[in-house]
Amino acid sequence: MMRFVIPVLFGSAFIAGGVTKSARAQQTPRSERAEHPRIAAAIRELEDAIRYMETAPHDFGGYKAEALQSSRQALHDLRLALAYRARQDNKR
Repeated sequence: MMRFVIPVLFGSAFIAGGVTKSARAQQTPRSERAEHPRIAAAIRELEDAIRYMETAPHDFGGYKAEALQSSRQALHDLRLALAYRARQDNKR
């Protein structure tokens, strides 16, 4: 009986290792958000701030256009950072 248990245990460990590597190989920018919750929160906050500024009736002392442009650029860069991280994780 013991002769069959040991190969099964080693086989299970081998399969589990493959599953872990396979799951890691499927990282996406969306799954990276779960890995980096502060970046995900910053993206949500920037999206909300952009929506607010776009609909605001005032120009915030002339800074609205620049603030919108900078916020959109920051949002773009954060998304690129998550995409980069996903590509790096997929290389492992």
